[in-house]
Amino acid sequence: MKRKNILYYILILAAGIVIGRLIFGGHSQHNHPTEQVSENQAQTWTCSMHPQIRQDHPGKCPICAMDLIPLKTAGTNSENIAPDAIQMSEEAVALANIQTTVAGRATPVKEIHMYGIIKPNERLLRSLVSQVNGRIETLSVNFAGETVREGQVIAKIYSPDLLNAQQELLEAKKMETTQPALLNAAREKLRHWKLSDRQIAEIEQTGKVSPVTNIHANASGIVIDKKVEQGDYISQGGVLFDLVDLSSIWALFDAYESDLPYLKIGDKVEYTLQTLPGKTFSGKISFIDPILDKTTRTAKIRVETANPGLELKPEMYANAIVKADLKHNKNEIVIPKTAILWTGKRSIVYIKQPDTDLPVFKLREIDLGTSLGEAYVVLSGLSDGEEIVTNGAFVIDASAQLEGKPSMMNIPSDAGAGTFHETARQDLRVEGLCEMCKDRIEKTARSIIGISSAVWDIKTKLLHLQYNSKLTSPDAVAKALAKAGHDTEKYKTNDEVYNALPACCKYRK
Repeated sequence: MKRKNILYYILILAAGIVIGRLIFGGHSQHNHPTEQVSENQAQTWTCSMHPQIRQDHPGKCPICAMDLIPLKTAGTNSENIAPDAIQMSEEAVALANIQTTVAGRATPVKEIHMYGIIKPNERLLRSLVSQVNGRIETLSVNFAGETVREGQVIAKIYSPDLLNAQQELLEAKKMETTQPALLNAAREKLRHWKLSDRQIAEIEQTGKVSPVTNIHANASGIVIDKKVEQGDYISQGGVLFDLVDLSSIWALFDAYESDLPYLKIGDKVEYTLQTLPGKTFSGKISFIDPILDKTTRTAKIRVETANPGLELKPEMYANAIVKADLKHNKNEIVIPKTAILWTGKRSIVYIKQPDTDLPVFKLREIDLGTSLGEAYVVLSGLSDGEEIVTNGAFVIDASAQLEGKPSMMNIPSDAGAGTFHETARQDLRVEGLCEMCKDRIEKTARSIIGISSAVWDIKTKLLHLQYNSKLTSPDAVAKALAKAGHDTEKYKTNDEVYNALPACCKYRK
């Protein structure tokens, strides 16, 4: 019996070992949980709302009680990227619709938007007046808005003075042989009252006089104001009607004082009207009001436009766009507005790093110049050929915040313009003489990698440089200018290059 019990226990033990192996796996499988624990210990967990929270295990945020999320780690090429750069996967870039473009130079064109109203051309305003004293017997024009043609009879006036003047003419006619000067004076008096020579001759031949005279329109246009009524007495020179010719109109726009430096007489302006959608009208600036409105801080800009079909009517609202070339910012780096993130006074962009396996982006602070509407001029902080993020920059910045890296929300308080890019400025004396020299000097300087701005002053002979001190130096610029034919304080161009310059560029005495 004892032997049977021992054998029974041995079988139970063997069965237990087999079952245990089947449940918990073999020796080779025990290593995996150990590795997983090691990975969990190396993982950092953070809060999506409070990225300053860091711990080495999952749990709840002590501030908002949200579940902590694992912090992203760098990919396989993390050793090749800067510590403050953001690395993302191709899938994350596609999901966030991140788009980039290569920064380049262009002649900036600023779009200025203005709002205004259509007004009559004041040069074409006319007043129809009476040439004689008298009472208005008949009015041929009865309301404002009526169209009047030049030479049309607009009124008939009863004038005793005119009757007397005609009788004087007939009396003077009788004494023509003895007193011809008296006859000429009588004729001249009637001419001043706008009677034609034919009418005067007819009075002399027929001997008939009339106290009623016709008043003719001396211009064509549309009546905008009726000054008299039938039966009114009017004196010589009194206004009967005010006319306007709408074959040409003025569009008066309000331009803000910040936009005035970019506007000049002769600039082309295109504008549209709310009442005529789909149509674009154009004209040139003919006048800029020299006085600023102290309340609206705007000045009136006048644009004269032909209006042959009379589609443009006074008091219509108009929206205008002026595309002004910024010649003082010629050939500058221009980037889209969508690429820029603003943090108070600072402006930042994200630069895509070259030569990396996965997309890597790094924050860069830049100095902005003139706003071009949907783009900005970059004064410093960016070089030709650098690839910037133009869509999705905010997503990248949010990732930087979660990873505790420099972002628009946590730029160090002591960060200046050179914290994220080594930007320097220096003036370099360069010899030259004319506009052709200016163009050659600036192009040569801007062709050097790291130069963000180069402007040469003809009067002072100073080249104002803005450059990335990590990429270039003023000494390198001076050498390049000497090779191009322009002396600097340190380097002189050789005679062969200097003699090949055009005659207008010979600056040596």
